[in-house]
Amino acid sequence: MAEIKFEVIEQIGIISESPKGWTKELNLISWNGKEPKYDLRDWAPNKEKMGKGITLSKEELESLKRMLNL
Repeated sequence: MAEIKFEVIEQIGIISESPKGWTKELNLISWNGKEPKYDLRDWAPNKEKMGKGITLSKEELESLKRMLNL
């Protein structure tokens, strides 16, 4: 399996934290050198591991925001 490279461009916020220190975060991340996307997932302390998550374009994030503001 190929190594996944990522760069956290901006940490937008922490949504929650588990008793074991994992945090659910919304960040702007560049995956494998590509254009940054908004990313929602669980992270281990110091970002040494990550859980499954979703990535959203700016347009998708704006659409989700509109849905949640109803």
